[in-house]
Amino acid sequence: MRGENRLELFESLQRLCCAAGPSGNIGAVADLAEEMLRPLVDELRRDRLSNVMGIRRCGKENAKLVLLDAHLDEIGFIVTGHEDGFLRFSTLGGVDVRMLSGRELTLMTQPAGFGVVASKPPHVLSAAEREKAVALEHLRIDVGLTQEEARKRYPIGTTAVYREGLTRLQGSRVTGKALDDRSCFCVLLRALELLKDDVLDVDICVLGSNFEETGGGGALCAAYDLHPDCAVAVDVTFATQPDVSKDKGFPLGAGPVIGVGPNMARWMTQRFQDTAKAEGIAYKLEIMSGDTGTNGWGIQTARDGIATQVLSIPLRYMHTPMEVVDLNDIEQTAKLLAAVVRRLGEEVPEC
Repeated sequence: MRGENRLELFESLQRLCCAAGPSGNIGAVADLAEEMLRPLVDELRRDRLSNVMGIRRCGKENAKLVLLDAHLDEIGFIVTGHEDGFLRFSTLGGVDVRMLSGRELTLMTQPAGFGVVASKPPHVLSAAEREKAVALEHLRIDVGLTQEEARKRYPIGTTAVYREGLTRLQGSRVTGKALDDRSCFCVLLRALELLKDDVLDVDICVLGSNFEETGGGGALCAAYDLHPDCAVAVDVTFATQPDVSKDKGFPLGAGPVIGVGPNMARWMTQRFQDTAKAEGIAYKLEIMSGDTGTNGWGIQTARDGIATQVLSIPLRYMHTPMEVVDLNDIEQTAKLLAAVVRRLGEEVPEC
């Protein structure tokens, strides 16, 4: 991957990751997704659930429709009450409570607010307290206000996200919040760029979906509405790291990960493998024996059923404010996705 392409990819990813967009409140990142899709598609719309859909038409009558999904929402927080000027809160999605003490948060008000999760100093912790994470019900957000000021500035229902944006590590690695799944939305954008001058046999719909982190309802409703002939859900999977064994994680920088299991149409899984080999793209296989934990699980059962494939990039430290991906994996996954789409058309099976 050339240096200038890597810089462009980083800048696009940085814009997406810096936007605040927890499940159910993705307006800002949806606006950005529309802006980034606009020059690459023929039609652009947003549905009642804030799902963003960009459609590129191939211009052929009765063309089949391929749905490419990556969710825009991130894990987050919601204010549930006030206590002496501090905010009580709950989580939106699978937040790791161990990450919260002392963490900086962005509160989604106009203008945006700032808070820190109250943290008991280690000097006054008992021996038992040092051995475990503080339970969520005992955590509070400090916003520096009185009780009355806090109630007025941050009413119940105010949402929040981790404050961190995106930072470059060495080489092609980057770290920050919301790489799950904004890195995969970058895969879709890059795939559209690679297909820009191609004559295709299929229509493409790129879906930036809502609610994946809280159940997957956004992609399910969009798939029901669009009724595609086949779909690819692009999401992150576990990368190898010190506390994840090699049999449960995949190396960063080694290319895309192709899901294998009942959530995937067998012909699509084979097509991705055959195409990767033909294009010289390194890949790994991930056995997914049941619910994949992705939008692919819901998309597959929309309407009368949709042939679905899950395609992943490895990510370290999932659902933390310092997730890590490799930009080369984004590029290689986009190349594989674009190559598969080029080969689709009249030969798309019915199931």
